[in-house]
Amino acid sequence: MAVQWRFEADDLARLRFAFSPLWEVVASLRVLSAPARHSVHLPWLRAVKPRLGELDLSELLALAPARGYIADFLTPPPDTPLPDFAAELARVRETPAEKAAEEAGWVATPDTRAIARFQADPAAGVRRVADTLAAYWELAHAEHWPRVHGLLEADLMWRTRRLAAGGAKELFADLHPSVRWEGDRLTTATGGAWCHAGDLGGDGLLLVPSAFRWPDIAVMAEPYQPMLVYPARGVGTLWEAGPPPAPGALAALIGRTRAQLLLSLRDPASTTAIARRMSITPGAVSQHLSVLSASGLVVRRRLGREVLYRRTPTGDALAGAS
Repeated sequence: MAVQWRFEADDLARLRFAFSPLWEVVASLRVLSAPARHSVHLPWLRAVKPRLGELDLSELLALAPARGYIADFLTPPPDTPLPDFAAELARVRETPAEKAAEEAGWVATPDTRAIARFQADPAAGVRRVADTLAAYWELAHAEHWPRVHGLLEADLMWRTRRLAAGGAKELFADLHPSVRWEGDRLTTATGGAWCHAGDLGGDGLLLVPSAFRWPDIAVMAEPYQPMLVYPARGVGTLWEAGPPPAPGALAALIGRTRAQLLLSLRDPASTTAIARRMSITPGAVSQHLSVLSASGLVVRRRLGREVLYRRTPTGDALAGAS
């Protein structure tokens, strides 16, 4: 599959980022189907697979096969920068039956019986699939979302700095090996037979970092909002357990927990993400961040509804020296 979009000035101005917990849930189905190809997520798979024994995922797995096209109604483009899973799932439930049936017919899956069942009554099929997604989220993703969210927000901060520093050329230079920026065009190559080329038409492009989409990219085009989903930076460290060690000298200077927190901020993160990473309460994290901020070691920045913390140059120097 090759996709080429031509950017005009309005499209560059409307280049934006978003997260999508629903995208993570749907993309993770491919980890279940083809774990060898998604080895970075094997620690997650080992943790959640025993819980899934009584959950019938066959219809979902048919609509989201291990390779190729996934029915688009399962993954609508995020309509806010930081959507929550319940809001995204509500959009799936609102899918018109005709659209769901049509998209199900485009899926190339060995489980043709599941697709036939879905198409026989697509309204009921959408309800079943949405209910299964809700159950799968609770069993396999809800407790892990803060960790995944922390990875995604760190990627977002990195990419927005790249965009601010060097424009679209700098942003796309290391997004993914199959993504190429040339003049006023963005070209992606993901294999397969489907091709698309055209103007963005002032709609801009939505960029969505993903943990479970690794190692591939995904694209959506009209009639949906043009969107590019790409693997987030640092996904290889996602399932590393526990906080980083706190070297003795730094721990003696500012305290062991604050030293661990400072070292953990190699990329910007929210209070919730830090708390999950370090296995302490968000309230305790806030207290330690207040001290580190007052000492000039971290600063805060608001991004949408969230506040992200990052190290200052002084904090970097302390962390690096340790």
